[in-house]
Amino acid sequence: MIDRTTNLLGTVGLAVADRITAAARDTLDHAGETPAAVVVIGYGLGPSNDELRRILGLSHPGTVRLIDRLVADGLVERRSGRDRRAIALYLTERGHARREDLLQGRLAAIRPLLTPLSPAEQEALAALLHKLLASMDASDAQRCTLCRLCDDRVCSDCPIPADFRNQTRTG
Repeated sequence: MIDRTTNLLGTVGLAVADRITAAARDTLDHAGETPAAVVVIGYGLGPSNDELRRILGLSHPGTVRLIDRLVADGLVERRSGRDRRAIALYLTERGHARREDLLQGRLAAIRPLLTPLSPAEQEALAALLHKLLASMDASDAQRCTLCRLCDDRVCSDCPIPADFRNQTRTG
């Protein structure tokens, strides 16, 4: 039974990931870690290139190219960083609007998968997902990576609270 459950969970996970990728591509016309970069920068903590690189799991050159593209698209602006050697990344007004579109699109893409479930079943699933996530032995950096596309406004009592503030200050 555990192998069947594992297989089913893996398939649902892929269906969710595919839907999130498609919604993000429709919103930003970019795939990869671009949507996650917009969401993470949108937390408003002014991450540096290196801090963003660690959260997204990208190389330094890949992160620089990503940020250059976001700046060229008018979504991100560079400001002076905390230690003057680094720059801080912030969303522009247009970037905030696109971030909102991304977060709403993500929820809208996943929501249809839950419609066959009754409200009670949805609550039971939420409790089980919370339990699974809470049992994960993850560092703060790993939690930031897992939550890189989360809409923290709809996730009360987060099972794996990612401290982006700590991540962007200490790595």
